[in-house]
Amino acid sequence: MAKWTPKHEAPEPLEGPVVATITGGTIVWFVLFLVQLPFYGWFADHGHTWWLWTCLTGAGLGVVGIWYVRRRDAAIKRAARREETSAAGGHPASRD
Repeated sequence: MAKWTPKHEAPEPLEGPVVATITGGTIVWFVLFLVQLPFYGWFADHGHTWWLWTCLTGAGLGVVGIWYVRRRDAAIKRAARREETSAAGGHPASRD
């Protein structure tokens, strides 16, 4: 069996509105938690409280994700500015 080799270059990864996407997902998880909260008794009676805690965990991890992607986005923009400055013949910015 021959080893598979690509016939063309892989496309560049897509960069979309990452911060907005993560924020939207976090809001959805938190809204799902709030919608299920009044039914806690039913979930407890039927052994499904994990549904509630899964939504809360998704919202909590989403908050961490928002923090992460905002810092990543800021770092990408800083690097682009530095590259632009050095390409224009200016002095590169000092390190943070």
